Amino acid sequence: MSTEGGDGVTLGAAAALAFGTAALQRIDFSSDEATIIAAHLVDSELCGYPALGLARILTVAEHERMRAPRKPVAIVHETPVSAQIDGGNYVGLYAVYRACEIAIEKVRSHSFALVGVHNSWLSGRNAYYLEKIARAGFAGIHLACSRPVVVPHGGRAPALGTNPIAFALPGKPEPVIFDMGTSATNHGDVILAGRLGQLLPEGVAVDAQGVPTRDPQAALSGGILPFGGTHAYKGYGLSFMIQAMGLLAGAALPKGQVQDFAFLFVVFDPALLMPVEQCEKVLAELIARVKATPRQDGVEEIRIPSEQAFLTRAQRRVNGFVLERRIYERIAAL
Repeated sequence: MSTEGGDGVTLGAAAALAFGTAALQRIDFSSDEATIIAAHLVDSELCGYPALGLARILTVAEHERMRAPRKPVAIVHETPVSAQIDGGNYVGLYAVYRACEIAIEKVRSHSFALVGVHNSWLSGRNAYYLEKIARAGFAGIHLACSRPVVVPHGGRAPALGTNPIAFALPGKPEPVIFDMGTSATNHGDVILAGRLGQLLPEGVAVDAQGVPTRDPQAALSGGILPFGGTHAYKGYGLSFMIQAMGLLAGAALPKGQVQDFAFLFVVFDPALLMPVEQCEKVLAELIARVKATPRQDGVEEIRIPSEQAFLTRAQRRVNGFVLERRIYERIAAL
């Protein structure tokens, strides 16, 4: 069901999935491909990340790589515990999902997996893949690098991607997942702000001359800053290393460009180190101790990574979510 209000359209999860799937099929994805991609985007909406939600359909449709030919996602180098995957120029929302499935299969067989993906682009939320891994009972780390949109510390032109890193552990009743970009804001947030005519926060971007800006269009012509403010060298250093690790995932293989998209999974069975039950027990104890920390005035609860996203998703599965009207209409018009 969907309802219309003054500022947007309220969609339930099923209606949003159908809406997104239909739009993706209209831009030349198969039914299976479109469903996989739309499920990821809807989950981002449910978890409270609209910049990585259905609005990404517009970004995918407009992306220069949509005009290039695709080929099937394929393993180009493999061992029992590793795989180098050519994403076939598919959007990462599809190719990286397939790589995640391969990583899980290898861990089930051999307790460990190292999987890289190249020749792909725009993978969405790292947490989406790691939740799938953690709910299968495994621990994981996921790195993603991309083309230059982030200014290095001390620079005034882009040289790095937003380069997120994420971690996950299986737990009960929910896994624990932490997913962060190494830039001061997400590239998707800049694009969405431009679509909606909104300003960026202070201190997250520069224009083409390296001057701080809140204008998203100027930021897209310039660059995003590393996270960390006065300690931005930390965000820059982490971003650089993720870009470098992406070379192992094959970033330079398709075009010989070292500043390109690549995705790397490191996944393992916790039983390699201790019984799974013991892992879950000590993780639960850590969570309990952190949440029992004395709170500052006005703080109702200390939450752990991923807890807010899971709470938001549970609420929105019941109540739906609001998609900005102009985004809804542009997707419907594809």
